Amino acid sequence: MTKVLVVNFGSQWTHRIWRRLRDIGCETSIIDVNTPLEQLDCDGIILSGGAVRIALGDSSQVGHANEYLDSFGKPILGICAGQQFIAMHFGGKCEPSANPEYGEVEIIVEKEDGLFKGVPKKFTAWASHNDEVTEYPGFELLARSSKGVNHAIMHKKKPIYGTLFHPEVEHTQYGEEIIKNFVELCKE
Repeated sequence: MTKVLVVNFGSQWTHRIWRRLRDIGCETSIIDVNTPLEQLDCDGIILSGGAVRIALGDSSQVGHANEYLDSFGKPILGICAGQQFIAMHFGGKCEPSANPEYGEVEIIVEKEDGLFKGVPKKFTAWASHNDEVTEYPGFELLARSSKGVNHAIMHKKKPIYGTLFHPEVEHTQYGEEIIKNFVELCKE
């Protein structure tokens, strides 16, 4: 059975990510962001969102996450603040959004890739963010919102993905499919 750990960045949705994984038959547990890399016995990890404001330079809550991105070597998905952290770790830029999005947003898939396999080119997702990734060197844009906010990215050389929207919540259409697609990426 595939095992995906949820790294707790302090999100109110951390347990929802864990439950979504469990409900689709994935072995999972929640771990603290200070868990040493050598203790990550799994096929993939998800960095939850959180109260951390990456765009404002708050790095007090990221624990060993830098090490995970540099050395884990298996699929990683960052959700919301997790996505922002990933982009900034690799030299990107995250800043307060000109168009903060709360509640339902229309997502437009620019590139299907494995994360969006079988998902329509347009769907409704749940967002809750003040900040957004504005530069993402070394990444490809997978999806944006109808307002032009960058919502999903993929590293060009590593199995690292990020979504600004929340695929783990019921309000996101095809969220379960996106989570299942990530789990499938962890099996490769």
